[in-house]
Amino acid sequence: MLYHLDFRVEYPATMSQEELFTIWSEEADAAMSAKEAGIVVNLWKCVGTRRVIAIVDVESPDQLDQIIMDLPIVKKLGQYVNIEVTSLRPYEDFATDLKARKS
Repeated sequence: MLYHLDFRVEYPATMSQEELFTIWSEEADAAMSAKEAGIVVNLWKCVGTRRVIAIVDVESPDQLDQIIMDLPIVKKLGQYVNIEVTSLRPYEDFATDLKARKS
């Protein structure tokens, strides 16, 4: 199952940018490992913001939930990380359905 994940990362006023970058560096290592393992299909950092977009391929919503809860950035900054999740469907499947519906 494919999912679009949109991460927006904030951090407490008491945390330095250096501390944030340390946590984010751990997250980057985890993200690159997940990409190498084929879980992350693709990954983008939005320029000039604390926003990351990922396309992931997992077996189930349960697996995605477990993966998200284990992310270093979520473990350390959970209340400051907003994640919007959208389930994706291959467009080819949608197009096939449309053709079948108009017959």
